[in-house]
Amino acid sequence: MTSISRLLVANRGEIASRVMRTAHDMDIATVAVFSDADADAPFVRHSDEAVHLPGSTATDTYLRADLLIEAARSTGADAVHPGYGFLSENADFARSCARAGLTFVGPPPEVLESMGSKTVAKEIMNRTGVPVLPGAVVDSEDDVDADVLAQSSAGIGYPVLVKAAYGGGGRGMRIVHNQAELTDAVIGARREASAAFGNGTVFLERYLPSPRHIEVQILGDTAGSVAHLFERECSIQRRYQKIIEEAPSPNVDDDLRSELGQAAVTAAKAIGYVGAGTVEFVLDETGQFYFLEMNTRLQVEHPVTELVTGLDLVHLQLLVAEGHPLPAAVLDAEISGHAIETRLYAEDVPAGFLPATGPVHRFAVPDLPDVRVDAGVADGSVVGVHYDPMLAKIIARGASRDEARRRLARALVETQMHGVVTNRDLLVGILREPEFGAGRTDTGYLSRHDPASLARSWQSAEVERIHATAAALAGQVERRAEATVLPTIPSGWRNVPDGPQRIAYSAEDHVVDVAYSIDGSTVRVAVNAEPESELVLRSAEADCVDLEVSGVRRVVSVHRVDDVSYVDSALGSTTLTEVPRFPDPDGRDVPGTLLAPMPGTVVRIAVETKQHVSAGSPVVVLEAMKMEHSVLAPHDGTVTDIGVVTGQAVDVGTVLAVVEEET
Repeated sequence: MTSISRLLVANRGEIASRVMRTAHDMDIATVAVFSDADADAPFVRHSDEAVHLPGSTATDTYLRADLLIEAARSTGADAVHPGYGFLSENADFARSCARAGLTFVGPPPEVLESMGSKTVAKEIMNRTGVPVLPGAVVDSEDDVDADVLAQSSAGIGYPVLVKAAYGGGGRGMRIVHNQAELTDAVIGARREASAAFGNGTVFLERYLPSPRHIEVQILGDTAGSVAHLFERECSIQRRYQKIIEEAPSPNVDDDLRSELGQAAVTAAKAIGYVGAGTVEFVLDETGQFYFLEMNTRLQVEHPVTELVTGLDLVHLQLLVAEGHPLPAAVLDAEISGHAIETRLYAEDVPAGFLPATGPVHRFAVPDLPDVRVDAGVADGSVVGVHYDPMLAKIIARGASRDEARRRLARALVETQMHGVVTNRDLLVGILREPEFGAGRTDTGYLSRHDPASLARSWQSAEVERIHATAAALAGQVERRAEATVLPTIPSGWRNVPDGPQRIAYSAEDHVVDVAYSIDGSTVRVAVNAEPESELVLRSAEADCVDLEVSGVRRVVSVHRVDDVSYVDSALGSTTLTEVPRFPDPDGRDVPGTLLAPMPGTVVRIAVETKQHVSAGSPVVVLEAMKMEHSVLAPHDGTVTDIGVVTGQAVDVGTVLAVVEEET
């Protein structure tokens, strides 16, 4: 048997910290690798040693097998854990580790190779009797011929799903509803797949409109034993990426659980699987399941399996890598309770899930029983454009599904996430939505429920008024504390009564105006010219306001960073940006100006100057966080200016083009 003493974690973010936590528990020293962008990331501090990889892009750093091998050699590491993503399913990397005398914590290269291609995987599953959906392959080297594509899709039927053959996470994936859309979809999917995975091969597959996404956790050892650790439900997705997962699935009974588990074990044994992996299935409305893909690595959502089985999957991965057989705890595992995981992403939900960037001023999750946090950020972290926008996973366990759901919702409500925009409000909205509460979930959930409406659904109607009041009162306390003259006198105080103090905040797409006056113990406040009745100010500090409105007393937390106030209470969370009293008159854009909604790289310009465009047609395509995002024409009109070139890096607000509206 092999004994691992020093482990290089060839990954970043929360999964790097997660692996290190278990390695340290096993008295295994850890080595981190980090890019320029990750120099101050928490996972670097969690490691025993760390090696710098020059550059910021994944291509220059975490996808450089040669640099990772050299980092292992220079630190004396004897094993490599690839985490998930990056090179975790790369057969060549696994072989390079073996040649360097390093133990690769994962399946053999041959298994990675066979399952790395979704098309080869489907062929193997078909031969072993595991049900698969019909499909066809479009190789990365093939010319995209519309007639050939039409013939390939004819035997599949529309709608067709175009998928990257060598990757996942929704990258290189398109839904095609008719033949006219197919060619452009394949070209776009190949370009995105090539950028994300280094191989542009895609395949066409029959698209099931709203199936359930069920996956089975498997473990295999070097002696040929394979076991499954039950299923996970992963149907709540946006842009084909999971955002909420749970175990067990509320849609799987004991008989179906047995069938799914047996199919997963059969699939794993057919390829000689070793280590931790996942066999993914789609489940149609009749209950028939079909093989989707096999992930030959640890999954993002592995914590829910750990919480309902009491097993540490990273610990088991390391034991198997050392040559140990599967322990009895795996072979005799049972489900206990229910667990639900939410993925906290840096993204703007109302804007269509656009990736968000920026600093993390505060990240604080309440310390509640049976709530687990796997985080990749901390106070002071900066979220950039180079990597996946997932910031953390917040997971809750309960004796029942409803208990886990409620516990997780409360943890998210009390979470303070200040700075970068996140999907936190959407996650709370889903957890509290009746259809989700009843377990009626499938991949079409977010097409039936508007994400922006879900994000607002749990927030009180009066949250903005009360939070703006609290922000204004906390702000005046802070300003008086910083004053050098008469700091104990309330702001706006006059010997002779005068008009109130005024402050305006921008909140999303509108302005909130607050007028307040303080006269001894009397406080008067009007929000948007409407006076707040029966207002009693119990206390006010720069970071906390104890406020009673209409007989209801609430404690409101205020965290001010420069001109932005982050306000939290049981009513919800609000971000308020102070509006300058004297705005720059030249800071306006020409009508029809298209601004970059996020930092990214221009990968395609779809128009030319003087070209007529229709409302909703693509003008510029940006790549950010491994995904393509089309910036669309806001109206029918003519392109009068293009402000960028292909390959250019842009920041938020960069002028991309101007589309002059037709009159």
